[in-house]
Amino acid sequence: MELREKCGIFGVYGRELPVSRLVFAGLLSLQHRGQESAGLAVTDGNYIWHHAGPGLVADVLKEWILDQFEGHIAVGHNRYSTSQGTDFRHAQPVAVEESLVIAHNGNLPSTAALENFLDKEGISTKDLSDSALMAEAINSFVRQGMPLAEAVSRSFPLFTGSFSLLVMDKNNLIAVRDRCGIKPLSIGRLDGGYVISSETCTFAGIGAVWMRDVAPGEMIVVNDAGVQSKILAPADQKLDVFEFVYFASPASVLLGRSVYAVRKNCGKELAKETKIEADVVIPVPQTALPGAIGYAEESGIPFELGLIRNHYIHRTFIEPDQGLRQKKVDMKLAVLPDIVDNKRVVLVDDSIVRGTTSKKIIKKVFDAGAKEVHFVINSPPVRFPDFYGIDTPKQNELLAFEKSVEEMNSYLGSTSLHFLSYEGLIRGVGVSEDQLCTSCFTGRYPVDILERKKEVQGII
Repeated sequence: MELREKCGIFGVYGRELPVSRLVFAGLLSLQHRGQESAGLAVTDGNYIWHHAGPGLVADVLKEWILDQFEGHIAVGHNRYSTSQGTDFRHAQPVAVEESLVIAHNGNLPSTAALENFLDKEGISTKDLSDSALMAEAINSFVRQGMPLAEAVSRSFPLFTGSFSLLVMDKNNLIAVRDRCGIKPLSIGRLDGGYVISSETCTFAGIGAVWMRDVAPGEMIVVNDAGVQSKILAPADQKLDVFEFVYFASPASVLLGRSVYAVRKNCGKELAKETKIEADVVIPVPQTALPGAIGYAEESGIPFELGLIRNHYIHRTFIEPDQGLRQKKVDMKLAVLPDIVDNKRVVLVDDSIVRGTTSKKIIKKVFDAGAKEVHFVINSPPVRFPDFYGIDTPKQNELLAFEKSVEEMNSYLGSTSLHFLSYEGLIRGVGVSEDQLCTSCFTGRYPVDILERKKEVQGII
């Protein structure tokens, strides 16, 4: 995998809760969603403290920050690149005039409506990310004297794209999702307070109890009066299927489905579709592990951990520079020769994007003595770019865009190449296709990408 631009958001409301430390713990559990920068904002009702910077959560949120930032509301963010690139000025949460803070997971393919609105309000949009534009829009209504919830409601129609948001002022914590719910967001209860998180995997570690998902098009307001809900747009559930394929933690539950179980089921579907004679099934760690287990169980081919991941080398697509990504591929994966030597290997991965990383891994397995390397992918070919929060390359850089499976196999240097069928993916996920955003595979974009359509061929 060589994707960027997924983020994790986490918020806490509770008068008796150590909110900054809970956000720190939540962001650690969401570290897989963003490793480029991290940030935290906390309020005690009188002042909003804010700190963000480049690096992992533990590097950015030092002990002295957690000690100093005390209050009853906190919001945190892990980040990959936003639409404005890797400039750390765009690290989140975004704070505006010490009056509100916003944390955003997602992407707005078109910001024209926001820019036009802010221009009319006399607010400069120069060098602002989509997240900062949203924050400025909300704050423009706040400056008019509106309560935060009303300001979010009034701004909502200007947000054209995918977003799970946390918005905080000195008295309120607000969660809101786009009408398609493309990015996940859930709310839990903790010791008289509430937590809101990109993924359910965060709850157990801090002792929180999952209540429910924030519905698509819903705004949830948490304050001293409790929890209130308002529907801002009719729901049209279209969760990003890549959450199941790659991004979400296997410990999370999405649409009522265990991510681990979905990946394992997809591996079983893949084994049914590909009848390969081989000696061993090996996953590319870590997200392909459940799929490889499912493949091995269904095929009867023994499962082994033939590739060992160095856990101190983080996901390769975090690095904005391709050269750095390639060096980390070499460092982070070691092949066990005694597992692959003179063996016919089924190598399982979750997806292929550009294919450069996959090509290097396949070569490493052959160099360690493998007789055959059959590369099997636990999802369909990625033929379309994403505009909702995954920084996929341009369409002509996607390996599967112009190349056939045979041509991809030749480029990768594998003995054979097999993808899970689209139908197999839907069976593996186990929810109705109409609840999923499958744009990377199908070219069906549930939220209009407007002027970005010209960048895509074969769009449906």
